[in-house]
Amino acid sequence: MKIAIIDYGMGNIHSVAKALELFGAAISVTNKKSEIAACSKIVLPGVGAFDDAMAELEKQGLDLVIKEQIKNKKPFLGICLGLQLLLETSQEAKDKKGLGIFKGAVVKFRAQSGQKIPHMGWNNLKVIAGDCPLLKGVVSGSQVYFCHSYYPEPLDKSVIAATTDYGLEFPCVLWKENVYGVQFHPEKSQAVGLKMLENFVNLC
Repeated sequence: MKIAIIDYGMGNIHSVAKALELFGAAISVTNKKSEIAACSKIVLPGVGAFDDAMAELEKQGLDLVIKEQIKNKKPFLGICLGLQLLLETSQEAKDKKGLGIFKGAVVKFRAQSGQKIPHMGWNNLKVIAGDCPLLKGVVSGSQVYFCHSYYPEPLDKSVIAATTDYGLEFPCVLWKENVYGVQFHPEKSQAVGLKMLENFVNLC
């Protein structure tokens, strides 16, 4: 089993790779479509702007291989911006559309009294879908690490596996069949985040 971490120049790739390797995963950090297709699972990390990320994916033809491998039912995990790219649109984007794996949009936090944007630091998870394989062994109230100004708002609320409260209750884990997305950084979330990455490694 080998996990492809898609390297398109906009991700916290090495810390993700090291975390996955803790659980015996063989890792291929790559932007080569053939190597991605040959792996049994795929991770799309991401830090930065939505437009820039989509432009890079499209430039390298990685948007097409992502859609193809998801259609082929390969386990897929999007992290932070990597989750946001799975939606159709983003309020951050000037002209780029997302991958459209999840119907819906990425929206910006509105400033709340006493709350800063970006949402940065530790916050609690509220587990909605207890049967989500990625969240096996993770309990509501567990803390994970966030760093973002935008959050996913899927049209189909049944894909929301967990939420977090930051002035409003927003989705922070999406799940549909073989596709998972987390708005936080599991690789920075200590034991709780590592448990999720272990669960991903162990997916059949």
